[in-house]
Amino acid sequence: MAYDEELADRIRDALGPELVNVVEKKMFGGLAFLVGGNMAVAARGKGGLMVRTDPATSDALLKAGSVELMEMGGKRMKGWLHVTTETVADEDALDEWVRRGVDFAKTLPPK
Repeated sequence: MAYDEELADRIRDALGPELVNVVEKKMFGGLAFLVGGNMAVAARGKGGLMVRTDPATSDALLKAGSVELMEMGGKRMKGWLHVTTETVADEDALDEWVRRGVDFAKTLPPK
């Protein structure tokens, strides 16, 4: 399944001037946006947004509704969140989730 190209364009818009520091890469069946070689967010092939956050904040962010832990290899991964398409339908909400992913990616050592 192809990723949502409209969502990818909206992510680019949300990144704004930050976009010059971002590399786009097809991965996880979608289109990921990497900062310093670390994934920040992705337009998922199965719909919605994948956001990488501090694992310590996962439980609190799950309470936001329409957010769940990503499952990779049969394991639910703290710090990797699936945010539904409906949750990021609003530009302010998308901006907030993109900012979370970018801010966390910046805390990681460059690859």
